[in-house]
Amino acid sequence: AEYQLHWSFQPIIDPEVPTPRKPEWIRNPIDAFVLQQLELANLEPAPEAPREQLIRRLSLDLIGLPPSPDEIKQFAADTGVDAYERLVDRLLASPRFGEHWATHWLDLARYADSQGYAQDEIRTIWPYRDWVIKAINDDLPFDQFTIEQLAGDLLNEPSQSQLVATGFHRNTMTNTEGGTDDEEFRYAAVVDRVNTTSQVWLGLTMGCAQCHSHKFDPITHLDYYQFLSIFNQTADNDQPNNSPTISYVMEQQYDSLKELNGKLATLLELNPERPDDVARHARELAEIKQQLVAIETHHTPIMQQLSDGHQRKTHVALRGSYLSPGEEAHPRLPAFLRPASVGYEIDSDTNGSKPSRAPDPFNRLDLAIWLVSPENSLTARVEANRIWEQIFGNGIVGTSEDFGAQGSLPSHPELLDWLAIRLVESGWSRKQLCRIIVMSATYRQASILNSEKLVRDPHNRLYSRGSRYRLSAEQLRDYALAAGGILSDKMYGPPVRPPQPKLGLSAAFGGSLDWDPSAGEDRFRRGIYTLLRRTHPYPSFVALDATDRRVCTTSRTRTNTPVGAFVTLNDPVYVEAAVATALRIVDQTTGDSAGTEFAFLAIVGRMPLPSEQGVIEKLLADQLEHYAQDVTAAKTLIAVHEPTQSKSDSEAIVLAAWTVVANTLLNLDEALTRN
Repeated sequence: AEYQLHWSFQPIIDPEVPTPRKPEWIRNPIDAFVLQQLELANLEPAPEAPREQLIRRLSLDLIGLPPSPDEIKQFAADTGVDAYERLVDRLLASPRFGEHWATHWLDLARYADSQGYAQDEIRTIWPYRDWVIKAINDDLPFDQFTIEQLAGDLLNEPSQSQLVATGFHRNTMTNTEGGTDDEEFRYAAVVDRVNTTSQVWLGLTMGCAQCHSHKFDPITHLDYYQFLSIFNQTADNDQPNNSPTISYVMEQQYDSLKELNGKLATLLELNPERPDDVARHARELAEIKQQLVAIETHHTPIMQQLSDGHQRKTHVALRGSYLSPGEEAHPRLPAFLRPASVGYEIDSDTNGSKPSRAPDPFNRLDLAIWLVSPENSLTARVEANRIWEQIFGNGIVGTSEDFGAQGSLPSHPELLDWLAIRLVESGWSRKQLCRIIVMSATYRQASILNSEKLVRDPHNRLYSRGSRYRLSAEQLRDYALAAGGILSDKMYGPPVRPPQPKLGLSAAFGGSLDWDPSAGEDRFRRGIYTLLRRTHPYPSFVALDATDRRVCTTSRTRTNTPVGAFVTLNDPVYVEAAVATALRIVDQTTGDSAGTEFAFLAIVGRMPLPSEQGVIEKLLADQLEHYAQDVTAAKTLIAVHEPTQSKSDSEAIVLAAWTVVANTLLNLDEALTRN
């Protein structure tokens, strides 16, 4: 048979949009591709979801938070033909968008606030996290987003922001334990950078070629170490001080710092021969220096290329061991990916490569530019698939980490290429691709499952209905705090320590893993700002399938176990959120019926059915009776939330009863699930 490249290695060609038999359903070309497959399977798309469900779905997908009761009512009452479009644009412009979508990227970047390994000391790398949030909110084009993270330090006169961006590959772990070999763990970090880069931008499991040639994809053992050589020329070498670093000042203080430094330079340039330089400004100089000291400076790790004459030689590591060097490996792309423009062409006779001209030096900047160039067919496909996966819960390619021979075939290959082309044509705008997707009729379907679709499309791979999946760990916590009206909108800065159970555990070399919660609004900040220690991640997040960020994670698993229920029922954060919700109900409504409606809107995102209203009001009556007989228990329950601690007996009884109602609603499948 004639040999053909695997589908994902073939050039992207803009496909012709099909013309299905029922075009009246179609809102944009996405629907044409989806409807074509549905017709082949003799399936009908689901009707459009109710407006209450649409605003909740959009809010959760775009900003990671539920809509408020007022927002739900306003959208439900908005009869304008562009009401949905205006809602989409408002959410895309929200600063909450960057916080939500950055969480997905930080999984890929294996971002954590500690160094890893046994001692797992805390380090300052949160400026990188803040850079990601801001870049996504600003819709920094994905090609520039790529270049600054992989090679910002190699740009001409890089800015503070571009240097901070290189923290992407400084998220690798550092072993600070005494007696360890720095070169061993420096090398392990370089290996991690190779594997992460290939997964994030190429969708390839290049790590399989670390010890031998890849068994399934055309990546040789030599290819792996030539690729590794690109990353083997940086100055970091497993040091406890995380060097190299830069002094980082938060953006809101940066302008002040610049102004003060300018004033200081002017004063210091006064003529020293005129001491009458200096004396007049002694006081002003002291004030400037005092203000400079008050500006907090942080030291965050960055990538830094070794200078000429200090470059490392890279060798093939026999059986993957850096202690067993083989032939020298020069910095190059894998043979099957090398375009002629970087000095190589494919030799089809030997399935290898031969120089078409003298190879140019190939560094991280060259690699980053190539990754987002038209000569590479993988990056646009991989990123388009990842955006689709974050919205629908599963990708067009089900294995987002593996676009190789062992990965899943795309369910809609032409649609994937159409999305990839749109991503590139939009100037690599991820917000624009999100907008195209959520404006489709495919996205707006109700999540209704019937027996026919259960048989023919059990996993919704044909998108015959709206997707349903449990919210992420961070989303569930943020959701509960938002329902209670206590979620802080404070952005950026050092990580925070929200309440967590005290377990009495210590790290391997001493030091308690418990912490005292942050004060004030910091205890109520979004999950993305929670301190993440790799050996001891935030317990409730772990129970709900968050990763410890030791390595790149392309997709989280979603499990339903009793452990998750124990968290959402009993964890102090969720109990306090329920108390805060109860306080909102009591303060903003009058009567059991109005209270129940508010609770449903705030937590479930819709009005209750008559049958549900009766059940909730009975639960409320039972709890009022229970706590009337045990006021101490009522006060103990609501005391977790400070604004309720001085309530009278009668107020405590009512608040405790509504707290149980709120806690019950927060644990409904409908509240825990994106529908």
